[in-house]
Amino acid sequence: MTIKEIFQSMDYGEAPESAAEAFAWITDNGAQFGQFIDGAFTPPRADFLSRNPANGETLAELSQATSEEVDQAVAAARKAQGKWEKLGGHGRARVLYAIARLLQKHSRLFAVLETLDNGKPIRESRDIDIPLVQRHFYYHAGMAQLMERELPDAQALGVCGQIIPWNFPLLMLAWKVAPALAMGNTVVLKPAEYTSLTALLFADICRQAGLPKGVLNIITGDGAVGEMIVSHTDINKIAFTGSTAVGRKIRTATAGSGKALTLELGGKSPYIVFDDADLDSAVEGLVDAIWFNQGQVCCAGSRLLVQEGVAESFYTKLKARMAKLRVGSPLDKSIDVGAIVDPVQLKSIESMVAANDEGNLYAAPVELPSEGCFYAPTLITGLSPASKLMQEEIFGPVLVSTTFRTPAEAVSLANNTRYGLAATVWSENVNLALDIAPKLAAGVVWVNATNLFDAAAGFGGVRESGFGREGGWEGLAAYTKPKAKPKALAQTAPNAGKGGLETGALDRTEKLYIGGKQARPDGGYSREIFARSGKLVSQAPIASRKDIRNAVEAARGAAAWGKTTGHLRAQILYYMAENLEARGAEFARRIDAMKGGKSGMKEVNASVSRLFSYAAWADKFDGAVKGVPIRGVALAMREPLGVVGAFCDDAHPLLGLVSVLAPALAMGNRAVLVASEAYPLEALDMVQILETSDVPAGVVNLLSGSHKELAKPMASHMDVDAVWSFSSSDISAEIEAESASNLKRTWVNNGQARDWFGAAGEGREFLGQATEVKTIWVPYGA
Repeated sequence: MTIKEIFQSMDYGEAPESAAEAFAWITDNGAQFGQFIDGAFTPPRADFLSRNPANGETLAELSQATSEEVDQAVAAARKAQGKWEKLGGHGRARVLYAIARLLQKHSRLFAVLETLDNGKPIRESRDIDIPLVQRHFYYHAGMAQLMERELPDAQALGVCGQIIPWNFPLLMLAWKVAPALAMGNTVVLKPAEYTSLTALLFADICRQAGLPKGVLNIITGDGAVGEMIVSHTDINKIAFTGSTAVGRKIRTATAGSGKALTLELGGKSPYIVFDDADLDSAVEGLVDAIWFNQGQVCCAGSRLLVQEGVAESFYTKLKARMAKLRVGSPLDKSIDVGAIVDPVQLKSIESMVAANDEGNLYAAPVELPSEGCFYAPTLITGLSPASKLMQEEIFGPVLVSTTFRTPAEAVSLANNTRYGLAATVWSENVNLALDIAPKLAAGVVWVNATNLFDAAAGFGGVRESGFGREGGWEGLAAYTKPKAKPKALAQTAPNAGKGGLETGALDRTEKLYIGGKQARPDGGYSREIFARSGKLVSQAPIASRKDIRNAVEAARGAAAWGKTTGHLRAQILYYMAENLEARGAEFARRIDAMKGGKSGMKEVNASVSRLFSYAAWADKFDGAVKGVPIRGVALAMREPLGVVGAFCDDAHPLLGLVSVLAPALAMGNRAVLVASEAYPLEALDMVQILETSDVPAGVVNLLSGSHKELAKPMASHMDVDAVWSFSSSDISAEIEAESASNLKRTWVNNGQARDWFGAAGEGREFLGQATEVKTIWVPYGA
């Protein structure tokens, strides 16, 4: 073909990338790999194959880890952890810096090996994945250096079990390994069965970087190996990225184990195009949103919502662009869409699309290679919001679409999913874009852009897209714990009775507080509450699952509280403190009567001070502008969780209640609180404080009853967004297990005591638990 002919046709020629170095590395290792344990590779076995999805050829033979090898890896990590942490932040920073440097020196080898193993285009591996991997290790080398000064009260969790998916094999490794090592943890990591090679190459360069033996251990195999890691008793944390179904199983399996857990799960992310958008730019952004990595991206913009007035024009432009996409060998640098990772995944995509009988399907008229796992970029328009393809994650190069008329309808359609990982808003009206972004149920929102990631900006989801963040300061919280040594929590038993009401005393009627009104329990039962002296004080209502239902419904109805300003919430908290102090003597007498001794006024004073503290924090615990390497900003916005259910501390009936109520309210949440089981009357007396402090109806709901009986209905309720437990009853395991229903966040004590009068009783930990970080990316020019 002559130059003249090239300019006339504008066809792309082949631009093949050499895979010689990658094959040489595989060959040098005998094309067989064992486990990487305690700084060395074990003898390999040919248990399963790693194949090139572009042509089906075998790349290497890999070993399925046995339970003994998992034990060896965990033991090596445990043995190395103490020394690695004691090396100090600067010592760890030097090693992480060396790893980052080696990743740069061998960047092309990593990129080619990733493309061979995964099937993604070499341009993506070379220009996106590997540079981001390097960035994460540089960034977290800095975090290690700063840890001792900036996080003086934090320490490593211990041994971290990490399970990563096949769509971004090396990048997911970096997201998890870098912060874990920076904070002084050691790691046992399992890469995906399909894509283990770059993890093994990474292990190889860690030896060159001087990483001590046992700090990083990589074990290969299928899901059974992941189950061994999850269930291992000597692992302190599980970090998982993968499907929502598996994430739910992991949440159930780790319930009550005391393991820290972060889950980054599936998504069905909306891509919203308004009628004032730059449609050509929105089309290009959409190509990146859905056909990047063949659509095998958890945050892919797979659900197109386009405003009705420009829908036909947009679809026309999009189809024209789709027709120009190039599908073929991932090692060809002129290719846009590579290979699906495995025949199993390809069959899943094909079957989901074939089962659909709605809308209009357009498959890009591209020529697919005769061998390998390839699927043409596909658009399906005219689907109803309830369509299976609009609700379920396809995880392939398939875009589904519907239209909307108004911004309010766009938000409603966007949030009409059980997921909440990411979203994109495309509009030339910055006021409209920034009005819509906070209303979207997503952990990440991109404005006039898509698929922007950086180590400095937290990434993670809400709802059934999981919990926890990776990246930024907020991501470090998942790999640290307070230095204070916890003590076992003793059961607080109610007082035993010795007699009836004092002669002439007027019986007091204690009720639940639901939706701004005092209410008798649905079951119609109460129990006797005795003072320390044995005298009958009153009867406390016994709440049931129906009272939980009513309280949650009331809290849901008070959603406007989350939209109020921090300044307004601060005023109400100050008002609560004022009213509590005015009745302080009365509350103190009741506490003294119930608990014995003279600690009542101390608890009242501490409660007043706590209300003041969270009133102060209400307009000061804010987000941040992240230092990401683009012309733009990544805004880390603190948002309320929604409805928080909490089981209050038993031994401190007033302070335990206020200490969970105040941070929840300060951050804009609504609360359903179950009072101290032993001494519930203090909480029920708080009704008058709430009613005289301008707390809107439904924002606070107070229940009393058995913590064990109420734990399941609270934790399994689909409209509760988070559950906290400071109960002395053994309910932590049940709360975590039941929370898997909608993968709500949990914060439980695992039978460990908390010093409610000390620093552990208030502060940033509570505020962090009461908020979720949403990262909003706003580019502002070239």
